[in-house]
Amino acid sequence: MALAKPQLGPDAAPPAPRPRAWRPRAWHHWGHARRWGLSRFSIAALMVALLIAAPIGAVALQGLGTGINGWLQLWATVLPRYLLNTFWLALGVGIGVSIIGTGTAWLVTMCRFPGRQIFEWALVIPLAVPAYVMAYAYTDFLQHAGPLQTLLRDVFALGPRDYWFPNVRSLPGAILMFTFVLYPYVYLLSRAAFLQQSACVIEVARTLGASPWRTFREIAIPLARPAIAGGTALALMETLADFGTVAHFSVQTFTTGIYRAWFSFGDRPLAAQLALTLLVVVIVTMTVERMARGRAQYNLSSERYRPLPRFALKGAGAVGAIVACTIPVTIGFLLPAAILGEMALSNGHNLFSARYMELTLNSLTLAGAAAIVAVIIATFLLYARRVAPGLLSHMAARVGQLGYAVPGSIIAVGILVPLAAFDNSLDAWMRASFGISTGLLLTGSLAALVFAYVVRFLAIAMQSVDASLHKVTPNMESAARSLGAGRWRTLREVHLPLLRGGLMTAGLIVFVEVMKELPATLLMRPFNFDTLAVQAYRLASDERLTEASTAALVIVLAGLLPVILLTRSIAQSRPGAAPGSSVVTPEQLPAD
Repeated sequence: MALAKPQLGPDAAPPAPRPRAWRPRAWHHWGHARRWGLSRFSIAALMVALLIAAPIGAVALQGLGTGINGWLQLWATVLPRYLLNTFWLALGVGIGVSIIGTGTAWLVTMCRFPGRQIFEWALVIPLAVPAYVMAYAYTDFLQHAGPLQTLLRDVFALGPRDYWFPNVRSLPGAILMFTFVLYPYVYLLSRAAFLQQSACVIEVARTLGASPWRTFREIAIPLARPAIAGGTALALMETLADFGTVAHFSVQTFTTGIYRAWFSFGDRPLAAQLALTLLVVVIVTMTVERMARGRAQYNLSSERYRPLPRFALKGAGAVGAIVACTIPVTIGFLLPAAILGEMALSNGHNLFSARYMELTLNSLTLAGAAAIVAVIIATFLLYARRVAPGLLSHMAARVGQLGYAVPGSIIAVGILVPLAAFDNSLDAWMRASFGISTGLLLTGSLAALVFAYVVRFLAIAMQSVDASLHKVTPNMESAARSLGAGRWRTLREVHLPLLRGGLMTAGLIVFVEVMKELPATLLMRPFNFDTLAVQAYRLASDERLTEASTAALVIVLAGLLPVILLTRSIAQSRPGAAPGSSVVTPEQLPAD
């Protein structure tokens, strides 16, 4: 029985308020928590990203600790020259790879012409050729005593001073080398984006009277912009971090300055300053691209996925398409492979010897492990940003991409210093406590080397996965969540099947890049553990290019099979396409 509430008279004082129990102050009713995106996903993603960025942070701290006088001296001496050369190099490579990669991807995806199916996979092959090996090959081929100039002098009866020939060892030569080696980045991501576009959009443009060129310019390019920008950014970061090509061509950039300061002069603070400046340049470039993209959305809402219509090219159009696809394949792969093959046959090493089989196995093991780990981490970071949006998850995604702009040797040093300190401390404690010496457990181990590869190439995987993740509409996630699926189940059953092409692209690019990686491998590999890249570099640095051609050819051959498998996977990654149905039959084509 409820008690009656006492009635207060007109002169009665109101009862004193009951004291409220103290409670922790809510964080403005979760306002700040929503802004920061606090969740288990975002916190775990930030911790993973900080672990990835730890080696870069160690180098950055050393660069910032030099004081203002060091920066002023750097600006007064070499920094303007490095900035100017790096700017022209990045500008030339960015324009070249975007034009070649996007144009060839559109031709093989949306057009019909003789040899299209061959060019689908052939256009990716230059990705397996190391830029420094290509530079060595073309230097030998185009130099004054090379076969090309010797042939010209013999045919036209010219003397050494009777003609002018462009010098390949120059800034324009370096731009050409990087362009024809790195354009597959844009080609792979652009082709995956074109394959995922809806046929309805293209058919509507055609019914409105748009020509194939106008459809490409006003429909396909805007929809594929994230993929094009991601591929171009990958090519630029690879260009900025390269050392072998620019050093061989005597082009002074940040990377040559870093190596010279660190290894020639022993000036680690100067090298850290240059590395930090290069890192700032990359961050600014990525921020500008994101701001230019704004809030634009690039996912397709159409659920009708039919075979893409292909424009039939005849006559001059077909010849132009064949020439446009043949030039990058010839310059980026066929010609340097022929040069290296001739040198390998004339005075190369035995390709099937036990030594080269061991080198191949070492390279494949490292590349496969690094590719798997990088794809897993990239998928986790980007998925955390998608399902737990906020400052923490966005910060984790940005921090995870910083390593690609830093040369591999700087990352290696940033890893070796703390690992060596940890190993020495652990060894001293074990000796004092148990009389046991643990030695160097982590320093010089394969795990540390794979970690260096992941730090170096995680941005590649993230750019590739991010470009594919933009194609997954938020409605798919909402539908899965409304049916009771959790975040992990949504990732496993909704996102991963749709991201198959992007994940394969990311894994292949990381795999091939690790096969070619040189500086980090030189510094961090275990004792008596060499790779094909180390073998090629050692012989080429001793001017034994003919012998180095054998290891270079094995690197190329090891990357051919993944390239072919990747192109087939991308062709079958179109939503709604059954395996083996990527090739459109003539009956499925609309009338031209």
